[in-house]
Amino acid sequence: MNLKQMVGIESAKFIQDGMIVGLGTGSTAYYMVEEVARRIHEEGLNITCVTTSNATEIHARSLGIPLSTIDEVSHVDLTIDGADEISKDFQGIKGGGAALLYEKIVAHYSKEVIWIVDSSKMVETLGAFPLPVEVIRFGSQQVFKIFQEKGYNPVIRKNSDGEYLRTDSNNLIIDLHLESIPNPEQLADELIHMVGVVEHGLFLNMVKHVIVGYEKGPIILDNPKF
Repeated sequence: MNLKQMVGIESAKFIQDGMIVGLGTGSTAYYMVEEVARRIHEEGLNITCVTTSNATEIHARSLGIPLSTIDEVSHVDLTIDGADEISKDFQGIKGGGAALLYEKIVAHYSKEVIWIVDSSKMVETLGAFPLPVEVIRFGSQQVFKIFQEKGYNPVIRKNSDGEYLRTDSNNLIIDLHLESIPNPEQLADELIHMVGVVEHGLFLNMVKHVIVGYEKGPIILDNPKF
């Protein structure tokens, strides 16, 4: 069993009957979705799920997981998702899979959030992983220039065909190669107030548990702020 599968299976243990569950996006969340489906079909787990991307929706439907949209539910009890970087104070960067907008919306309306990662994603300070910023296409070059002037080393993300990647909302992603983010909250506030920016990949003050995969087994870290 690989580390991603390990934490995906472990995280599904937090799901209880009657819950509304947010299903994350990415290679680690993939295994969590598989385990959720197994529990539904083999254990009779009775839940409703909300997905954080079109890709996860397609995957979940193929497995027969009952789905609603974020606008059809009153709340979300628990969201389980991956992360690209998690600092020692439980702040995170997400969006490597270009699903940051939907992921943040679902997380925001969740009572509890769990992140599942392998040990390589745990860092002292955020920033080595490029910070994704979702922007609308109109005026995106102006936003890009501002990022250049600020020394944020922006790169517009492309797909495997060499064309600009489009998110599920048909927006663009500008990745900021910052190397280090000493003050994530300050940067988050700056980015979200920039005209043309839809959302950024700083996920701050929202995760309750982090499940980290190690060769010896999964370790559950509890955020003392919750």
